[in-house]
Order: sequence, then C-alpha cells, then structure tokens
Amino acid sequence: MLRLYDNLSSGNGYKCRLLLHKLGIPYERIELDIDRAETRTPEFLARNPNGRIPTLQLEDGSHLPESNAILWYLAEGTPYLPDNREGRARVLQWMFFEQYSHEPNIATVRFWITHHVEMTEERKLGLVTKRRLGHDALGVMDGHLAERRFFVGDRFSVADIALYAYTHVAEEGGFDLSGYPAVRAWMERVAAEGPHIPITQG
Repeated sequence: MLRLYDNLSSGNGYKCRLLLHKLGIPYERIELDIDRAETRTPEFLARNPNGRIPTLQLEDGSHLPESNAILWYLAEGTPYLPDNREGRARVLQWMFFEQYSHEPNIATVRFWITHHVEMTEERKLGLVTKRRLGHDALGVMDGHLAERRFFVGDRFSVADIALYAYTHVAEEGGFDLSGYPAVRAWMERVAAEGPHIPITQG
C-alpha cells in the first residue's frame, strides 16, 4: 500500500490527497508536525533528503518527493493527464508555473500567517513583494480562464489540482480573490468535479 507523509495544513499535501481520493487508491497517511521539525529527523531525511512533505512511499518501499511529481506519477494512464504530446506539455507548463510563480508567493504568505511565523524585518520586506507577485500570478490565471473552463484542453486535469490547492485558500494569506471572477468560477467547477474532499480532510 502507498504511504503518504503529509501535514494536514499543507496545500502541497492536499494535492496528493485529492488525487488519491479521486482515483480511489487506498493509502496510509502519516501526519508529520512541520512546526516541530518532524521532517528534519534523520529517519525522515533518509526518506527525503530535502526534508519536506509530501513524500510518497511507493509499493516497493522507495520514496517519491515533490507534490507535482507525485501528481504526475499517480495520474499516468488516467483521465487526469491528456493522452497527446502537446496536452501533456501544457499540463507541465501550468504545473511549473504553480511551483515557480504561484506557490512561492501565495502559499508562503499563507504559511507565515496560519503558522504564526515570526515576522522578522526580512519577512516584512519580503511580504510586499510576495503579495505583488502573488496577485500577478492570480492575474495570469484569471486571464487564461476568462474563456476556458479548465487550464488545459477544456478538461479537468492535474494542472487544475496543482493550482487549486493553494488558490482556494489564498484568502487565508490575505489575498482578496474578489477581483478575479474567472478564478472564482473555476474554483467552483473544480470543487464540483467529484469525488472531492476539502483540504481539512485527511
């Protein structure tokens, strides 16, 4: 059986939980307290030297880190990945966008706030930039979704799961989504793509 090392507050972990749920794949979830550095123990670092969740233990006992790599692994051969070359490249395009332009800004600010991270002078300075870049990313998404139902090929895919995870809780990081009507409509469509679970469900 698959084993997912996770933290319930993590949007990256939620991506994996959501797809596992949609695919009906049984798995064991191991909760790690990231505020107490449980991902930095020698035992966990042997599984993932980068010391981060989520990390998926495969059936053969090997470990696969990085949420979007896990999504791709799980989605192979399912309707959540396009079966044509360009479609799959487009999915990767948006998954790279999520990790480079979206997650470092929207997710990081949410983490600082919801985990009560000390706001040092460096973080206070960074907050202004991260909010601007986070809104830039939301603007790109809103423009793309203005005439599309989903991100790739007008069908629900792991690109949508990757971007939904932190977008739908962006307001927890102080991002006002009222100015992004296409994003808000898309979030409703994603939530309607059953079977669906909330981020709070393990």
